[in-house]
Amino acid sequence: MEGKVLIANRGEIAIRIMNACKDLGLEYAVVYTEADRDSEHVQCNITEGPNQNAWRITSYTDPNDILAVADVTGCTAIHPGYGFFSEDYRFARRATIRDRALTFIGPNWEVIKSLGDKINTKRVANKLGIPTIPGTDAPIYNEMEAEEIAQQLLDNQTAEGIENPSILIKAAAGGGGMGIEEVTEIEQFRRVYRQLQNYAKRQFGDGGVLIEQCLRDYNHLEVQLLCSKHNERIHFGSRNCTIQSTGRQKRVEAAPGFHESCFEYDFDEQKVLDKIVQYSLKLAAHVQYDNVGTWEWIVSRSGQPYLLEVNTRIQVENDISARISYLDGQQPNLIREQIRVALGDKIGYKQNKVEFRGASIELRIVAEDTRRGFAPWIGTIEEFSLPEYDWSVVYTHVPSDRPYPIPSDFDPNLALALVWGDDMDQAKARAVQFIDETVIRGKDSSDNPIITNLEYLRNNLDRLLAF
Repeated sequence: MEGKVLIANRGEIAIRIMNACKDLGLEYAVVYTEADRDSEHVQCNITEGPNQNAWRITSYTDPNDILAVADVTGCTAIHPGYGFFSEDYRFARRATIRDRALTFIGPNWEVIKSLGDKINTKRVANKLGIPTIPGTDAPIYNEMEAEEIAQQLLDNQTAEGIENPSILIKAAAGGGGMGIEEVTEIEQFRRVYRQLQNYAKRQFGDGGVLIEQCLRDYNHLEVQLLCSKHNERIHFGSRNCTIQSTGRQKRVEAAPGFHESCFEYDFDEQKVLDKIVQYSLKLAAHVQYDNVGTWEWIVSRSGQPYLLEVNTRIQVENDISARISYLDGQQPNLIREQIRVALGDKIGYKQNKVEFRGASIELRIVAEDTRRGFAPWIGTIEEFSLPEYDWSVVYTHVPSDRPYPIPSDFDPNLALALVWGDDMDQAKARAVQFIDETVIRGKDSSDNPIITNLEYLRNNLDRLLAF
């Protein structure tokens, strides 16, 4: 392939994109901040001289800095990774319509804008007959109308036999968990509604609210899609991301999304998985999705799926799906596929060429104290040794041949470890073995030993795919 890619991200995802570019024969350049100077994504590149391909910037969120590097290095495309600018339609639009246009490696900016609005996504899904969380799909401003909707949602839960029914009142213009209140009795509704509406006006300048059923007993599933500009759509199955930190950061993930060896479900798990895949493909076709993307679902204990949102980017956990998928006997590299279709290639194969088998697990290894609310640990890693097997892979920016001070500017994520096997039981056993053989040593500024979440990961493996 032809072109040069600017990798506008850091850490392990930057390294994975670098490797995908090498596989495709593409040149690349990386950016880094001073805090990341010791990261492997910097140290394995060239930071000065005539062949420099690693460039220091002030911030990963400064678009002017990043686009300036693209121009200096002669890049023709930009890969945002995940986080930062990956789902920012304004940045994607700017990159693609500027005088020196860049190919944005992701969906087109109009799709990012459309699906980045959760209210709009819910509205479109409802029109297509795709189930979403019961509730409103547009902001409500009238108190009497809001109370009527709330009463109906509570009554429906009672009729379905749900114990302790409740609803959530959300600020329509909010985000990141801000502006959400729970109501369990209709007598509480007006008081809470007024409080939240006033809060929303002050905080966001918009008093509109959304009202939804509060779901508690569910699993969080995802469907991985790959689409192209040539009206092609392929899925790489489902995965389960239910085990999360208190801040809703995923910690242990597995594919496929359900498996009978893990739990005795009250539903036909394969039918549910097939259903959410077909729903995801239906929405992708409707919006003419044209790159990788993840359709996020929650599935109740009864097996009822609800579309939660669409992530218009490559996700951290994309490789879990790849490890249960086989093309001509090989596990695909979804980042490589993403770059390829973004640069105009056809996918080049049909769904029936993707064979699914086995199970995979991803462990997110983080320097954090899970007993203190997942509080981050900051210090210097002195020994970092993870086992190597033909049934595992590790993605990390942490060096194994020298000390590594963890930068306080970012979350202390250390590595992604993936294991796979013929079935979920074997994958779990291998995950335990991997954790037990991992050695991470270090100290903070007070000489206290490093704290990681390895024990938490090990203890939560039996919760996988269960309610």
